[in-house]
Amino acid sequence: MTTITLEQIITFLLEAPMFAELDAAELSEIVHIMQVQRVRAGNPVFREGDAGDAWYVIYSGRAEVLKGNEFLPTQRLSILTERACFGEMAILDHSSRSASVVAMDDCTVFRFPRRDFEELLAEGNLAAYKLIYQMAKVLSTRQRKITQDLTEALAAREAEPLRVATMNVVQGQSVSE
Repeated sequence: MTTITLEQIITFLLEAPMFAELDAAELSEIVHIMQVQRVRAGNPVFREGDAGDAWYVIYSGRAEVLKGNEFLPTQRLSILTERACFGEMAILDHSSRSASVVAMDDCTVFRFPRRDFEELLAEGNLAAYKLIYQMAKVLSTRQRKITQDLTEALAAREAEPLRVATMNVVQGQSVSE
């Protein structure tokens, strides 16, 4: 197991989109609440339904976001790579996890416990507020992507009967068959 130095952590986080608005001094205020967590390939970082007790940044490795329910098999929603932030909704709304995140490779993640992060907010820590703003931007971007994907899926579904009917006419069959 390789040791990660404080300098490596700060340099890494300064290059991560979530931390882009922080300077090194502000980042050092946040790093003291951070925990380094190692997750073996195939193991969950957290499971859907778990308490939302922290948010994370991937330092190394890849993880997949999985969503399941009793009616459909588990679906992969996303693959997360280095510098990806996840689990931040728990900081904002205190809800349980809406999906599972499972390590695809051996991963090292930086874990930011919700309680410690909320204490920084209560103290009026500017870096913590900047991170909340970045979280809002990340969630807004994700929501726009989901809205676009949903719009495209609905448009494709609406066009499907038209495409089938057109194929039937081209093949010399009546559309009303």
